[in-house]
Amino acid sequence: MAKCEGCGPGYRTPLDAMKGAQEEIVYVPCIYRNTGIEKPDYLATVDVLPGSLTYCQVIHRLPVPNLRDELHHSGWNACSSCFGDSSRKRDKLILPALISSRIYVVDVGTAPRAPTIHKIVEPTELFWKCNLANPHTSHCLATGEVMISTMGDPAGNGKGGFVLLDGDSFEVTGCWNQPGEEAPFGYDFWYQPRHNVMISTEWGAPKALANGFKPADVEAGHYGRHIHVWDWSSRTRIQSLDLGEEGAIPLEIQFLHNPDATEGFVGCALHSNVFRFYKTQKGDWDAEKVISVPSKKVEGWVLPEMPGLITDILISLDDRFLYFSNWLHGDIRQYDITDSRNPRLVGQVFLGGSILNDRPVKVLEDKELQSQPAPCVVKGKRVQGGPQMIQLSLDGKRLYVTTSLYSGWDKQFYPDLVKEGSVMLQIHVDTQTGGLRLNESFLLDFGQEPGGPVLAHEVRYPGGDCSSDIWV
Repeated sequence: MAKCEGCGPGYRTPLDAMKGAQEEIVYVPCIYRNTGIEKPDYLATVDVLPGSLTYCQVIHRLPVPNLRDELHHSGWNACSSCFGDSSRKRDKLILPALISSRIYVVDVGTAPRAPTIHKIVEPTELFWKCNLANPHTSHCLATGEVMISTMGDPAGNGKGGFVLLDGDSFEVTGCWNQPGEEAPFGYDFWYQPRHNVMISTEWGAPKALANGFKPADVEAGHYGRHIHVWDWSSRTRIQSLDLGEEGAIPLEIQFLHNPDATEGFVGCALHSNVFRFYKTQKGDWDAEKVISVPSKKVEGWVLPEMPGLITDILISLDDRFLYFSNWLHGDIRQYDITDSRNPRLVGQVFLGGSILNDRPVKVLEDKELQSQPAPCVVKGKRVQGGPQMIQLSLDGKRLYVTTSLYSGWDKQFYPDLVKEGSVMLQIHVDTQTGGLRLNESFLLDFGQEPGGPVLAHEVRYPGGDCSSDIWV
């Protein structure tokens, strides 16, 4: 591996990344599956540079050549884990399709404002070489390879394994994990090589969640509640931490960005709790609940109690603030995690949700709010759905928000979101003492797209961000 001082992709440290250039464009997957519109998903390029003539507009659309892929999360071919390698460039966006199991490799280096498809990895490659399917999270490795977590096997059963792509040809080279070491379910992961560890999470069996959520599937064991600890060098699963009912459906997970850190956080959707995981004095790993969002007693909804449904979390690059979205309650929260065992709520903003004061749902008991929040209207547009995917600017001052979770669940919980399309919003962040404030002049209405209303998901910056770069 060619070594140098500061000529590879990304940044030397997380704090150096905070001094990086302001984002000018972002990439956003847009999904048509389950909307009734028979068109391919596409990758939208959005101008987010204030003062630009096309500010807050989609400036390019890259359709994929297939229907009903369900583009979801994306990652990079190279990031800060390859910082010392002068042969590597961050010029390909890795874009797995959650339902079809395709992987699109998108060239964003040749023309960043007009990406093109570089390669398509067909599902049969994952099926035949790894017996895995439903790819989710992509992370680049210091070796130059790309690693992608999976949620299932080709039959739709839960199976948490990891696919490796060659960093040059993007061919599937096999599984990262040793044979037979797969977890019962899969979803997200984060690795920390200085401690020879990776930790992964669980959503559920793809065949159970593909077209909607059924509470009975939780009781039947089709959804996960464990986080899994992996030995990074031997590629074996060495611990599975049962988070219990309070930790059901652990989704997004992050270590602190400091590569020396031995702790991080995971958002558990079903009962809206955040767990801190950490290395113990004995050298193994454990987890403890540190944040709990109380459910609300309601009438006029599918269940008598409504959870917040924590669906996305992220940590600022200085490891000072934790952010997460409550997709059902409709708020985004900011916590000071300077004392990681005792996070302190310092910012909150409501951006829609299911408990608005003009909706059929009536809140009977609320342990946090005195009244039901008002609808969120930005530039005359009422926000449908609730805040879901979040992405923070490198300097920590701007938080981008989109409102689609996953088309099958969008259709079930927020049918108006599917009819009208999702939105992208921007939140001003107080990085001194904490605080969140909606930018009233920023709105990207994906309901006005040329092909019809579309569901916009995760946000990525060409130069890396708070949830894709890992330092080694």
